[in-house]
Amino acid sequence: FGCRDFFGGIPLRPAKMLGAGAWAEAMSPGGWCSARVPPPDQALQLGTVLAGSPTQDGTISILTTSESADEPHRVQFPAPCESSPLSPGQPRWANYVKGVIQHYRGGPVPGFNAVIASDVPLGGGLSSSASLEVATYTFLQQLCPDDGDLVAKALACQKAEHTFAGMPCGIMDQFISVMGKEGHALLIDCRSLETVPVPLTDASLAVLITNSNVRHTLTGSEYPTRRRQCQEAAAALGKASLRDATMAELEAARGRLGEEVYRRARHVIGEIERTVQAARALQDRDYGTFGRLMVESHNSLRDDYDVSCPELDELVAAALEVDGVYGSRMTGGGFGGCTVTLLVAEAAERAQQHIQEKYSGTATFYISKPSDGAKVLPL
Repeated sequence: FGCRDFFGGIPLRPAKMLGAGAWAEAMSPGGWCSARVPPPDQALQLGTVLAGSPTQDGTISILTTSESADEPHRVQFPAPCESSPLSPGQPRWANYVKGVIQHYRGGPVPGFNAVIASDVPLGGGLSSSASLEVATYTFLQQLCPDDGDLVAKALACQKAEHTFAGMPCGIMDQFISVMGKEGHALLIDCRSLETVPVPLTDASLAVLITNSNVRHTLTGSEYPTRRRQCQEAAAALGKASLRDATMAELEAARGRLGEEVYRRARHVIGEIERTVQAARALQDRDYGTFGRLMVESHNSLRDDYDVSCPELDELVAAALEVDGVYGSRMTGGGFGGCTVTLLVAEAAERAQQHIQEKYSGTATFYISKPSDGAKVLPL
C-alpha cells in the first residue's frame, strides 16, 4: 500500500528562491509502500520539489533546503560525459541526485542550477529517496527530454539508488512515485512490472500516516540481509523466486532451512497471498477484511521478518484500540519510521489524540489521500 501526501506542507517554493532564473520545476510525491505490503500502493500528497534552470558552463549546482539532510547542503560538480562519469561521495543526499543524472536515459545532461525542497520525512518509510530520485528525473526531462517511457524512468531511478546510494531496493517506491493516480491505490506486479489501479475514492475513509520519529537507515544494515535470506530460501526450494513457492512447499522443506530463513520465507509467501486478497477486498469495498490483512501483515513483519520495533508496535496497538479503525501496520523498511492506518474519516481526530496519549514518544500525523505521480509544476 503506497501513498503520496500533500504538497501544501512545503513552506517555500524553490522556484521563488531562484527568482526570475527558474526555468523548470518538477514535483514528485512521497509514498508509503513496500514490496511486501498488502497493497495497493498509494501516492502521498507529501512531496519533493526541484526547481532550476540550465547554465552554459557545464557545472551542476544543487542546494537542498532540508535541515535534516547531511552537510554540506550545497554541492557542485561537472555535468557527466562519457569520459568522465559521476561517482558517489559525500554528502549522502546528493548521491541520489547524482545517480539519476548518471543513469538518465536522455541527454547529454547540461549544467544547471537547482534547489530542492521536500516535506517527505527522511527515514520515515514514506519513500523520501524515491521521491527525490523521481523529482530529479522529471526535472531532467524538461532540460533534455527522453522517450517518455514511464517504466524505464522508474527503473533508472531504482538503478540510481542501487549504484549510488548502495541500497538494493525493490521497484515499488519508484513505481508509485512515477505512476501514482489520483483517487487510486496501485497494485504492482514487481516481476512483470504491470500495474493495476484500484479505486480508493470512498469519502467516508481516511488514511492516517503516523511518524514514530524514530529514524532508520537501510544501507549496510538489515535490508541486504533479508534479501539474501529470501534468496537462500528460494534456492533451497528450487525456485527462482519465493514468488513461485507455496506455503505447503515451504513447510515440506522446513527441515532443510534454518529457523530464521524459514520465518523470512514464511513472511514473504504469506504476504504475497495477503496482497492478492487485499487488492480484492479494496475493490469490493470490504474494508473490514482489508484492515484485518493489514494487521496480519504487521504481525508477520514483526514476528517473522523481524523489521518492526517497539515504537511501531506501540503505534499500531494504540490505533487498533480506536473505534472506527479498520487496520494499521508499519510501512517502509522498518526499525522506525511510520505506520499507516485505514479508518473512517470521522475517527481521524480521536485516533490521533488516542495514539499520542498512548505513545511513549512524540508522533507526527498526516492525513493522506492518493494523488498523482510526478509532474511538472507551472512557474
